[in-house]
Amino acid sequence: MEPIKVQSEGGLNVTLTIRLLMHGKEVGSIIGKKGETVKKMREDSGARINISEGNCPERIVTITGPTDAIFKAFAMIAYKFEEDIINSMSNSPATSKPPVTLRLVVPASQCGSLIGKGGSKIKEMRESTGAQVQVAGDMLPNSTERAVTISGAPEAIIQCVKQICVVMLESPPKGATIPYRPKPASTPVIFSGGQGYTIQGQYAIPHPDQLSKLHQLAMQQTPFNPLGQTTPAFPGLDASNQASTHELTIPNDLIGCIIGRQGTKINEIRQMSGAQIKIANAMEGSSERQITITGTPANISLAQYLINARFRDVAAMWNDPSSMTTS
Repeated sequence: MEPIKVQSEGGLNVTLTIRLLMHGKEVGSIIGKKGETVKKMREDSGARINISEGNCPERIVTITGPTDAIFKAFAMIAYKFEEDIINSMSNSPATSKPPVTLRLVVPASQCGSLIGKGGSKIKEMRESTGAQVQVAGDMLPNSTERAVTISGAPEAIIQCVKQICVVMLESPPKGATIPYRPKPASTPVIFSGGQGYTIQGQYAIPHPDQLSKLHQLAMQQTPFNPLGQTTPAFPGLDASNQASTHELTIPNDLIGCIIGRQGTKINEIRQMSGAQIKIANAMEGSSERQITITGTPANISLAQYLINARFRDVAAMWNDPSSMTTS
């Protein structure tokens, strides 16, 4: 649909639609209790904010309105995420505040204009706004869209979004765009002590043996042993809801693949597992780092599984260098 041109006090303004990709926890943050947060965002910004339905680990948040309204909505989302980060740090020994991160979903045909010749445009955006901007090399599954990740302080993100909007208006998408639609989540399978479990409410239900065998086979294919102790996280079916702590030891030279660029991977593991994960600073003369996982047994077991899965992914890339991408 062609943008609708309207006049505003700032001169020529246009109506735009911007799509964001968010994890479930991020969506919950902007919806707020009984939808109060998103209602206030809609009223204060003047933008239409719609959130895709479905039981998906990822959701699409669509923001539509005049550019001024879109920038206000983005500002409110960025400051809300910063508030969440500050609150999460109140119980953490970490001293450096991680950046706010937003992921835009952009038609692949417009990404070339965002990057610019020889990367000139994206470099200019980084330097003029202070935000980190990355355009994914691959299209999102079953779509012709790519993720554009923006990280930094809220002020830097807002300035960066403004520049991206200008580029998108100057270079409309070419051809038909197949939008990315996140797939519904299948019930997560957690492996502990060689047995597969699915989480249903507060209970860990043993999963069919076939999946457990597949997991064991996957573990045999990787040069890394399962992390931590092999004590089953679920001694019985009744998974206690009481928070507990589990510690892992990771070699220094492998910690980077768990943290990911600018903390993206460890943040994903935190969000997906619901566990608190703290990585100790490197100790002088030590070749290992301590990871402390806090949460319910289900949270801890899922966090362990996701960490192991991350190692298997990296191991697979090492075994097949042609599949390597920057992560």
